[in-house]
Amino acid sequence: MTMRKWGMLLGAMLVAVAPAGAETVAVSGARMIDVLTGTVVANPVIVITDGRITAAGSNVTVPAGARRIDLPGMTMLPGLIDMHVHLTSDPTLGGYAELEVTDSYAMAVGVASAARTLNAGFTTVRNVGSGNFDDVGLKQAVERRIVPGPRIVPATYAIGATGGHCDVTELPPSVKVIGYSGVADGADAIRAKVRELRKYGAEVIKFCGTGGVFSKTDSVGGQQYTLAEMQALVGEAHMLGMKVAMHAHGTEGINDGLRAGVDTIEHASLADAESFKLAKASGAWFSMDIYNDDYILAEGAKNGVFAESLEKEKIIGRKQRETFRAAHQAGVKMVFGSDGGVYPNGDNAKQFAKMVEWGMTPMQAIQAATVNAGKALARSGDVGAIAVGRYGDIIAVAGDPLADVTALTNVAVVIKGGEVVKDAR
Repeated sequence: MTMRKWGMLLGAMLVAVAPAGAETVAVSGARMIDVLTGTVVANPVIVITDGRITAAGSNVTVPAGARRIDLPGMTMLPGLIDMHVHLTSDPTLGGYAELEVTDSYAMAVGVASAARTLNAGFTTVRNVGSGNFDDVGLKQAVERRIVPGPRIVPATYAIGATGGHCDVTELPPSVKVIGYSGVADGADAIRAKVRELRKYGAEVIKFCGTGGVFSKTDSVGGQQYTLAEMQALVGEAHMLGMKVAMHAHGTEGINDGLRAGVDTIEHASLADAESFKLAKASGAWFSMDIYNDDYILAEGAKNGVFAESLEKEKIIGRKQRETFRAAHQAGVKMVFGSDGGVYPNGDNAKQFAKMVEWGMTPMQAIQAATVNAGKALARSGDVGAIAVGRYGDIIAVAGDPLADVTALTNVAVVIKGGEVVKDAR
């Protein structure tokens, strides 16, 4: 074939793959928080083409023919990221009250929660545990534009030991729970479970390494997997290219998880100086839900939460906040994780105030929910900042969240992939 013919063929191929009628959007406002540099950009313009950012800054020319979205007087930020949610959980059904609804109820809850979470300014979430592979189905429905919602990184079932936090522990032996579960004991069974979950749509692996607040019969800090079991799980997940999130309150469990190479520690309530040292050495992130203690203790009894669980929360809640402050002061890398679903999804941003109260600056708290979370997800090319190449995920608030971080509880405008999904100005 002649060079001319090769050129003609290549030209035809380029025409064929080029996006047809790609839309260009130009978003402007009073100021933009640049989470990569920790600075504020005055009078910015953000250009989004075909859903991704192509230019951003104070000296950007609006392309001819671009659709304008003007946000005068408003502060713009990247779409927020919550690294620990349960979209299909209803916090008003605690304890045995959950048995009053049918299994498919959870998906209906998930649809409503996804919409509320997106409207709250969270354009990406990591869903770390759901039954019936509901989070995979919800992700697919969002991507197919059947229902509104954030970008979802699903974990499906959380893996855990028999009788542990990720098992059903509130029923007698005469009541058999049928169907799929995340229970696995021993290294081989755990490796097989990781493979199964990936097969059915998991994009991150979540496991329960210690006891928890809402499970019966276990100690909130008691270790539930051995170091060898954790190493088997982490090794399998990493071989498959997946990150690992570990539910862990207790000190020894946290430290063994870090020795095993987990990527994020969820809760981290009783982490100690050794934990901080191990996390900094391995590059692991702490995801600490330090708002929901207020909700659990205020509403838990009314919602049917077990008295045993409320007593656990009384013990662990304040300690977790003190650990958050100590971990931050020690230089441990932190991400925003609310445990939405334990309290109402859509109220995620209430945690920002607690993060500031317990030691972070507003900028650091915002970075935890943007650039840090994007890194922890290994998706910095897509989310976590207003930067060229990333999705056009932008939120806008009327106030200045660097002066008063509670401004983030009242997000006026949400743009996802260049599309306005909420405008409440």
